[in-house]
Amino acid sequence: MAESIKQQLVISGLGGQGVLFVTRLLAEAAIEKQLPVFTSETHGMAQRGGVVLSHLKVGDFTSPLIRPFQADGLLVLKLENMARHGFFLKPDGWAAVNANADQQSKIGAPVDADRLAQKISNPKAVNLIVLGWALKTAERASSGNRLFCSYEDIKSVLKNRFGSQKKMLRASLKALEAGYNAKEK
Repeated sequence: MAESIKQQLVISGLGGQGVLFVTRLLAEAAIEKQLPVFTSETHGMAQRGGVVLSHLKVGDFTSPLIRPFQADGLLVLKLENMARHGFFLKPDGWAAVNANADQQSKIGAPVDADRLAQKISNPKAVNLIVLGWALKTAERASSGNRLFCSYEDIKSVLKNRFGSQKKMLRASLKALEAGYNAKEK
């Protein structure tokens, strides 16, 4: 098995965007793969809309927090947070960023998750769309920076989590797929 995996991910967004849900999905994927995992969340304002930052470490680590320039990957659910949290990313790391076409010029791997969420009639699915895009983005990263889990692993976690809730499962899988299959700009 892949016991030599060591990966650090930062998930950034706003309250109500599902940052903690994405973190839990990734942590569950690590657990299903029998990998050690640490998570830590930093909440901004307790109300909806405050900044939420989550750290996820997979592998042999002793602390859950990620130091600046050490994250292998960054998932940004709101573009404004790229400026706020981009410093976590190491120089050869990857970033999956929610940004519309007008904002995409200087961003590594942008996806217009807001537009895709509207297209699939699920405006709350931005988090899963960005996660799907991150899974695709990480596949193209250098071998040392590939995500510890795959698209199929996350689908399995969603099926385990929402197996009896068919409507929620269908909506979640559709959102993940929309991000995974999004076209590069």
